[in-house]
Amino acid sequence: MQRPEAWPRPHPGEGAAAAQTGAPAPPAPAGEPAGARLQEPSLYTIKAVFILDSDGRRLLAKYYDDTFPSMKEQMAFEKNVFNKTYRTDSEIAFFGGMTIVYKSSIDLFLYVVGSSQENELMLMSVLTCLFESLNHVLRKNVEKRWLMDNMDGAFLVLDEIVDGGVILESDPQQVIQKVNFRADDGGLTEQSVAQVLQSAKEQIKWSLLK
Repeated sequence: MQRPEAWPRPHPGEGAAAAQTGAPAPPAPAGEPAGARLQEPSLYTIKAVFILDSDGRRLLAKYYDDTFPSMKEQMAFEKNVFNKTYRTDSEIAFFGGMTIVYKSSIDLFLYVVGSSQENELMLMSVLTCLFESLNHVLRKNVEKRWLMDNMDGAFLVLDEIVDGGVILESDPQQVIQKVNFRADDGGLTEQSVAQVLQSAKEQIKWSLLK
């Protein structure tokens, strides 16, 4: 699968901040019709990615701009998004001037957040890649218990998909290969990070039982 190119977006703190504060757009150059200018191109596409449990509590989260600068603001935003989405069958929500795509799995809720002008298909490609990659790392057990036991692997997966708000990869197979490569660089085998951690836990358990 060929990964899609990042959709043009304003750099965090520049065009995005101006839009949030309601500041007027710069005037068009002389001779150019008003409204003819497009937004400044940028690769910054993703505002946040987070995973909540079935009670709306944070399990994993990364924010890529200063829309919610404090932990308190982030947690309040996550709770509001959860309350708006956890009982619905839709996969897309519009909240607080942002576009949010989400997916549930057993006792987990996965969210990808972009601006209100963001391409929903682009956001959905990130969400799908995240879910499919976690599905592999967690051995098809995308649920809270397995996620908590393999949090390091989950963060590795997310870092391979999004970096600083820029979409790096939307192909789950490529993500898994890169995660395994990073594990190899750390002196591990070709198993996924989740498998290595699980194997180590089993070895410790059996050594204690001897």
